[in-house]
Amino acid sequence: MAQKKVALACSVCGSRNYTIAYSPNRTHRLEVKKFCKHCGKYTMHQETR
Repeated sequence: MAQKKVALACSVCGSRNYTIAYSPNRTHRLEVKKFCKHCGKYTMHQETR
């Protein structure tokens, strides 16, 4: 059985650049600072569901 995937979206431009494995143990959305290739800089990325 395949793992469920969740996308990480850039908070500035909204593009979904990264995917991570879904974890039901997380109570709130994951926020990490990642590089956005569309913005050209490091921005906050939020977990989308």
